Amino acid sequence: MAVQFNYVAPKGWKPKNADRDYLITYLDIELADGIPEDKFEDAVASCAAESSTGTWTKVFSGKNSGVKLADKLKAIAYDLDPKTKTFKIAYKREIFEEGNMSGLLAGIAGNIDSMKMLKAFRLIDVRFPESIVKSFPGPQFGIDGVRKFMQIESGPLMCTVAKPKIGRTAKEQAALAKILFTAAKGEYQGIKDDENLTSLYFNQFENRCRRVHKVRRDIERKTGKRKMFLCNTTHSDMDIMLERADMIKEQGGRWMMMDVVTTGFTAVQTVRNQNPGLAIHAHRAMHGLLDRESGPGVYDKREIMDFSMSMVVIAKIMRLLGVDSLHGGAPKTKMENYNEPKLIQEALQSAVTPQGPMTLGQNWFGMKGVWHTASGGLHSGSIGESIKKLGEDIILQAGGGVLGHPWGIEAGVEAMVQARDIAMKRLDIEVWIKNNPDSALAKASSHWGFGPKIVY
Repeated sequence: MAVQFNYVAPKGWKPKNADRDYLITYLDIELADGIPEDKFEDAVASCAAESSTGTWTKVFSGKNSGVKLADKLKAIAYDLDPKTKTFKIAYKREIFEEGNMSGLLAGIAGNIDSMKMLKAFRLIDVRFPESIVKSFPGPQFGIDGVRKFMQIESGPLMCTVAKPKIGRTAKEQAALAKILFTAAKGEYQGIKDDENLTSLYFNQFENRCRRVHKVRRDIERKTGKRKMFLCNTTHSDMDIMLERADMIKEQGGRWMMMDVVTTGFTAVQTVRNQNPGLAIHAHRAMHGLLDRESGPGVYDKREIMDFSMSMVVIAKIMRLLGVDSLHGGAPKTKMENYNEPKLIQEALQSAVTPQGPMTLGQNWFGMKGVWHTASGGLHSGSIGESIKKLGEDIILQAGGGVLGHPWGIEAGVEAMVQARDIAMKRLDIEVWIKNNPDSALAKASSHWGFGPKIVY
């Protein structure tokens, strides 16, 4: 690429007043076959140019060309590391429209991943300046707001996704909800739709919404304990999705579920702005097409082999757009890099996300935190690890890990509650089981062990 300006900073340059004046990205690339290693800096310059004010050739620079202002607003690449092929790009905040995530991403990631100089690209992290952070709505309820309306002052929330993924009728799902809400002395909070379950002939949204929420209202009235139904509103028609959200509100529900990747960033922000009465539970189906890295991995800075962005970036975006809970994986689960769930949790919940070797950090300028949903092969023998590493502001989602208990669903719920209490008290689960060999938790652990079930 023939660039118009110099897009690479002198060695040692850092952006001044970054949280006020710059958006910063952190990238990892691999040069295309046939591109020599000494062209790394040229590739970096091309990335900065293509994502800001440059094009593939020099252009007219006379009167009314805009070139003078373009030079002033150009992106600057810095912290180049030819060995790991990593670098950062600093963008002046003025080149982005505030409150417009779609436009912002079109700039910083939209065309870089199609450049012929690259055979792999990963957007590792983004750090947003104050003006951009404050231009987005953020969560309506956040961690504290959810605790308030759920009337739970401490500890994780727990829920089960209905299994099989497809097969239960609306009536059968309502019956499952009643079991989950009442087992273990009512200490279990919720039921969640599977992402495949939208509105199907045997389990239509309207019927399911009414039936499960009726059960929820009845149980809450009898016990005084708040319950949650994460009811899937996902649709490619925004009007239908908002109509479904309105139906949940009519039924007295407090939560809605939406698949935030398949519906898109615009849908998330629109739902947040137009439906302020419900907490948004963000399921991330299809996220792997965006964030999964097929190479040896990026967290030890080895070679990457595909085009992607990290789940940390997606988590930051979803916090800005206004979800109240987001699936972020759990330690050692079936889909996650071992370190990534902790990085996601920090991005979702910290007042100032810490900076590290693979993260830029983030000052959230008072924006509310997001519940981290830990899921993926969880069961009662493994949830203690999630509480230990991710903290208590998490939603523990176990589907098969509850419904597959050898003694039945009630025992699956009881085992989860027992494991939660042990983890919150910082007790040794294996010692507790030895002292309680006839417990539901002991049976679950003998069946599944103590690690999450990894699906290859």
